[in-house]
Amino acid sequence: MPVDSWQMRLQKALDPSLPRKGGDDTRPRVHMIGIGGAGLSPIAHVLLEQGIHVSGSDRQESERTRRLAAAGAQILGRQAAAAELSELPHHERPDVVLISSAVDESNPERQTAQTLGIPVVKRESFLRPLLAGRDVIAVSGTHGKSTTTAMIVQTLHAAGCDAGYIIGADLPGFGNAHAGTARAFVIEADEYDRMFHGLTPMVAVVTNVEWDHPDCYPTPASFVDAFRQFVAQVRAEGCVVSCGDDPGAESLRTERPNAGGPAWLTYGLHDRCDLRAAAETAATGGGYAATVYSEGQSLGHLEMQAPGIHNLRNALAALTAVRRFGVPAAQALAALGQYTGIGRRFELKGTRQGVTVIDDYAHHPTEIQATLAAARNRFGERRIWAVFQPHTFSRTSAMLHKIACSFDNADAVLVTDVYAARESGDRALAAAEVAAASSHPSIRHSGGVEDTSAFLHDEVTAGDVVLTLGAGTSHRIGETLLERLGADG
Repeated sequence: MPVDSWQMRLQKALDPSLPRKGGDDTRPRVHMIGIGGAGLSPIAHVLLEQGIHVSGSDRQESERTRRLAAAGAQILGRQAAAAELSELPHHERPDVVLISSAVDESNPERQTAQTLGIPVVKRESFLRPLLAGRDVIAVSGTHGKSTTTAMIVQTLHAAGCDAGYIIGADLPGFGNAHAGTARAFVIEADEYDRMFHGLTPMVAVVTNVEWDHPDCYPTPASFVDAFRQFVAQVRAEGCVVSCGDDPGAESLRTERPNAGGPAWLTYGLHDRCDLRAAAETAATGGGYAATVYSEGQSLGHLEMQAPGIHNLRNALAALTAVRRFGVPAAQALAALGQYTGIGRRFELKGTRQGVTVIDDYAHHPTEIQATLAAARNRFGERRIWAVFQPHTFSRTSAMLHKIACSFDNADAVLVTDVYAARESGDRALAAAEVAAASSHPSIRHSGGVEDTSAFLHDEVTAGDVVLTLGAGTSHRIGETLLERLGADG
């Protein structure tokens, strides 16, 4: 089988201008190892919507795998997946196996596919044929990718554009993926494992550039290099949209070639930005309101429901991007004012016995600071518990002191055992080091998810706000706490 045959078949299967003959199904079969993950599950949904045969496996059943099964995916048991793959008749074998970043060379399923001669690829290679022929809006950045992607999606759909999309979190009413019928396709451009190098965007958004993923990018310079390559892949007739308030994004802009290439627009709060917000004020619920200007002309008033000054900037990024796709400013501002948030981004989990529980995906020091600042702005003098689950040993070690100094807006801080993800180490010891490195007057290592939830149950009182922070399983702490408080009543 030629190396590129699966790519050509996939592009042909997704091209609506190429009708198929009756009974002639030349659509490829795609198998995914790690199909329930945030990276692969939305791709699976997009393929299923377009009639592609999708199968896959994951470590355990989840809400994501159940939703995929309901949509038509064949979900294989993790233990038997390799054997089932090898026993398939030749005509039922996958044309390509797509793997998540967590799948290494020792994975039996991956080894079986390679033995059978089936191409094994990561997202970077798969995205090229998946999005061929689409006008891609790719949202990149260390922070704010999911939120900005969701804002763009909601705004385009409000304007009547049935854009396709892939988001790293669930947007209420939209889910995390859709094939779409319009040429426009919005995708969260993940820098991890260099996924975003598989994109050739019409519009590339850069929310910020701040070193992260030390397991993938060992130095800040290597991280910047990856973004430099990403913006270099923007189509010549396209546009880069970057935050003029962020030093990392600004460094990319100022070093670009002086002539040729795509246009470059900036957004932010600074006077020099092409699109800027001015006279910003805190609005009800912790959001911000501001007047928006472009080239000195007022575009109108923006009032955000999503809390935090960082979400005002995210909305400016979305506004800049959708205007490039013809959405009038007034219509976009109205749609952005209706945006309330996505899953695991300052998500209200519930209130029991006067205790409010909020969950957020923040796991980088800058994200922690921004989320806690938004919480303080929203909840005023109420006691705020920051419950932080460090994410990976490599990040915790590389950013130990920055993490330790991120909790100023919290009244009390609990640091749980590290969420190891794809790494190994002493989870409790690494977490204790974070607590020991902090000068916060009320910080302690609280153990695992259950221990932390039990401790909170004994300590919280009416009026407290519990904010769980982390990209792993920290959300379960708040959920369990609400269950315990509910049982008390």
